[in-house]
Amino acid sequence: METPQQQDHPRIADHGLIGDLRTAALVATDGTVDWWCVPRFDSPTVFAALLDRDGGHCRIRPARSRAPGRQLYFPDTAVLITRFTTDEGVGEVVDFMPPSPDPATATPRWLVRMVRCVRGRVEFTLDVAPRFDYGRAPHRTTVTDEGALFEGPDTAVVLHTVREPGDTGAAEVRLDGGGDLHAGFTLGTGQVRGIVLEPNPAGPPRALRVAEVERAFRDTARFWHDWLARSTYRGRWREAVDRSAVTLKLLTHAPSGALVAAPTAGLPEQLGGERNWDYRYTWVRDASFAVSSLLDLGFTDEAAAFARWLADRYEEAGTGPGGPLRVLYRVDGSADVPEHVLDHWAGHRGSAPVRIGNAAGDQLQLDVYGELLDALHRAHGRGLRIGHRGWQALRGVLDWLADNWDRPDEGIWETRGGRHDFTYGRVMSWVAFDRGLRLAADQGLPAPVERWREARDLVHDQVWRRGWSPRRRAFTQRYGADVLDASLLRMARAGFVAPHDPAWLATLAAVERDLVVDGQVLRYDPVASPDGLAGAEGTFSLCTFDYVSALARSGRVPEARLLFEKALTHANHLGLHAEEIGPTGEQLGNFPQAFTHLALIDAAITLDGGVAGERSWVPW
Repeated sequence: METPQQQDHPRIADHGLIGDLRTAALVATDGTVDWWCVPRFDSPTVFAALLDRDGGHCRIRPARSRAPGRQLYFPDTAVLITRFTTDEGVGEVVDFMPPSPDPATATPRWLVRMVRCVRGRVEFTLDVAPRFDYGRAPHRTTVTDEGALFEGPDTAVVLHTVREPGDTGAAEVRLDGGGDLHAGFTLGTGQVRGIVLEPNPAGPPRALRVAEVERAFRDTARFWHDWLARSTYRGRWREAVDRSAVTLKLLTHAPSGALVAAPTAGLPEQLGGERNWDYRYTWVRDASFAVSSLLDLGFTDEAAAFARWLADRYEEAGTGPGGPLRVLYRVDGSADVPEHVLDHWAGHRGSAPVRIGNAAGDQLQLDVYGELLDALHRAHGRGLRIGHRGWQALRGVLDWLADNWDRPDEGIWETRGGRHDFTYGRVMSWVAFDRGLRLAADQGLPAPVERWREARDLVHDQVWRRGWSPRRRAFTQRYGADVLDASLLRMARAGFVAPHDPAWLATLAAVERDLVVDGQVLRYDPVASPDGLAGAEGTFSLCTFDYVSALARSGRVPEARLLFEKALTHANHLGLHAEEIGPTGEQLGNFPQAFTHLALIDAAITLDGGVAGERSWVPW
């Protein structure tokens, strides 16, 4: 039973995502921007009502209706439209952020909220309540005829009005005692007004002409149309694949080439639980997966930019406790991500603690090297050649791994219950050596080939000897244990085992018995394999789509197709997916999640290659 606080809180799935390739915002179906960090993904929040009722928001909605709006994306773009129907008329709010793909351009950092009356007459209300520095810093508000300026200690946001000459602006503008702005305005059929929020502005508020923001709308739509037109995917489920591609692009920090795991922090994996993490950083693993998926769709620029970003990290870091690369970084490449708790916030629907920063940055996770090398090998297959600087970095990575692959680590799921010999980490170490050897051979690059080959073969033999459990007839989560782990669903995709090998088919069957619930897949069983945290979590959507891919590769295409279609029903109304799915089907965890969308792309591509030869199949 939900508490009144939980019932009155926006749901994770009730949001659309907009962004400018530097940061992103979430817009709820009631017209509220309740998540926005400025100026970057990993900067402190200005709006965070998603985590606390007093976390800050910007709301535009009809005055005489509290019913939620209906949302859609302008086709093939990241421009979000929220439509409201009232007794007097129909209105809509068009939200977008003009992208800035080139750091040298002078594109303004705008969050645009165009408001229009489609039919009849609609009275709108506007509420702007910023809360700087995660709600810890006070702000001062100055109202002018052209807009308003909200000033915090380190950040400022200006509100520009959107109106025509002679329009006196919003009626009944007032400030409350906390410096929040409230206004109302009425529009008739065809009228367009609105606001533009600009962080750290170069000048004071000004009145923008409607034509100016409409031009920004057209430029933004054109950017997304042109970008998506580069996709080479022409298969089935194209709408879901395209939306996933746009979502991954929205999670890209254009100035650096880094990709964040999700634009949000602190959203719970279990309502009321403690598994509430900050995902606004660049994980080498997640970004490598995302780059691989985008490469499979024909997007190569993102891979090249990420490779340059990684080479910089290697040259800066030396060799630390986690190896030559850290697990995660800020988007600018800095590694300062200390984890702490925001005690003054209640958390999403009462799910505390709210964590900022991420202590996983100090862990050892050996699998990241395999995911990185696999992504770069895929880029090589797409015609992107590794230069001298990049190859020197990769040689350093593989030389370090040759000395360290046989160490216990925290694993792909970043458990906090101590280090273990995780089978998946060993498999991906094998992948790292295998892809490094292939790259060296294909390009004639200098490398200690014999050393890498010896390490590759040692890893391979060890996994088969210690990772396989004769009792369970399956590859297990870690050496010496009989518990299973859904990360191993990627073994056939990685090429470690043939998809029709009896040992692999037996592992797939064991995963189905232990971790699959109505086609949805758990990462692992925290009761059987304690991870150092209390509580449980939902099914992990990455693993669900990996399961679909594994089934398809193993010849069970009709069954995989059904489960893929089921998984798509867990998307929200805009085709966006969170990290997990709860027991009653609700979206949980940070949102939208790169892991989920990249795995969706992989599953669609894998399935599309197999549906032509499918045979009839009945699941009962």
